[in-house]
Amino acid sequence: MNKILIALDDSKNAMKAVEYAADQFGRTNDIEINLVHVLPNLPAIFWDEGHILSEDEKRERQKVVDKWLVSQKAKMEPLFNKAVGLFAAKGFLPSNIRSKFLSDSTDTADSILEEARDGSYQTIVMGRSHHSPKHVLGTVAGKIASHASGMVVTIVE
Repeated sequence: MNKILIALDDSKNAMKAVEYAADQFGRTNDIEINLVHVLPNLPAIFWDEGHILSEDEKRERQKVVDKWLVSQKAKMEPLFNKAVGLFAAKGFLPSNIRSKFLSDSTDTADSILEEARDGSYQTIVMGRSHHSPKHVLGTVAGKIASHASGMVVTIVE
């Protein structure tokens, strides 16, 4: 089965990447789609209080972090649902569409590349972020395009 990782965020180009993949790879049942979103880094308020936390403080902090993670995932849920709907409309089997959130990431591109390698994906599809004249592809897309050895990378605008 061919495996395609689609990097999903809340940008217009990410949804264009979903539409592109649905159009290009639709009407076949031998493709597995994995929608992947890299959660943003934890806000600094969750990091350190300036002292070593007691076990009770660690548990309380973890509750706050868990609540924050749930909130971040909930913000992306409508986009994941829209993406799944687009694939379903193009004939993809719901059982071949998966969603995944990656957390504890310090580098979005590295996290996507690691997931692609660990999951043995053949293809990465992603939207291109708005770019400055200095970076034609943007830093995440450029890094993925440069380091995705052995995979097809499609960057959609």
